[in-house]
Amino acid sequence: MQIFPLLNGLNFSVDEMPLNLIDAIVLAIIQGITEWLPISSSAHLGLAQIFMNAQTPLIFDLLLHAGTLASAILYFRKEIAGMALALLKFDRKSEYFNLFSLIVLASIPTAIIGFAFHDYFASMFFSLFWIGITLMINAAFMQISSMDFGKGKEIIELKGKSGAIIAILMGIAQGISISPGISRSGATIGTAILMKVDRSKALTFSFLMSIPAIIGATIFEWKGAPVTGIGLDLIIVSIVVSGIVGYISIDFMMKYVRKKGLAPFAYYCWIVGTISLALSFMN
Repeated sequence: MQIFPLLNGLNFSVDEMPLNLIDAIVLAIIQGITEWLPISSSAHLGLAQIFMNAQTPLIFDLLLHAGTLASAILYFRKEIAGMALALLKFDRKSEYFNLFSLIVLASIPTAIIGFAFHDYFASMFFSLFWIGITLMINAAFMQISSMDFGKGKEIIELKGKSGAIIAILMGIAQGISISPGISRSGATIGTAILMKVDRSKALTFSFLMSIPAIIGATIFEWKGAPVTGIGLDLIIVSIVVSGIVGYISIDFMMKYVRKKGLAPFAYYCWIVGTISLALSFMN
């Protein structure tokens, strides 16, 4: 089977397709890699389906996100357990209680933007033009966030009034990232770095605040996702493959961005965005 029939000719019409195992594995790998790397999973899934000349059932996309959600929960199990314990004890002085409070605060603007602009951003999912534009916007923002504007300035902690402001700004960035091409991790981590948050803490908070966002989005989408064309084998493959690859991606991000920042990923987004935009004018 040819996975990318678009390579035989430019035809950007997208129709829903029955999934096969190879397609499922390819898409699960793409989701696992791009969900946590700052290169936009929605853009890459959209591009993959454009080149496959077909649209996967919505339920399959939700299963892919369930897999990468599981990878984040597993990777940050210590922090999640710490927050749960702090809540049970209602220990307001605990670092984990503060972390939970900031995640709740960040989730508010994310939810507002997500509900208000969901349909608008969803309409861009299969547009090479808009994916190209937003990938380049994503690249520009990551390059700006990588510039050391605050050299010599004190690192800001995620606590108190300044922590609340940063959490809200990261929540807004996360809400905007529902647009295909705008990376959730790139937008939130870049925002934190611009605000002089330590890279390691910015990474951890970014990934943790994604968990309620993904859960909320999945619940919101699930009601409109009929289970069609999905067998038990595809369910298992989509969750397991995207989960394993996602876990590896998180670990890579935690180690790489802490040292190198976001700029290297910006160059990649510039390239893919430019190619997508060029192809959009060739149809």
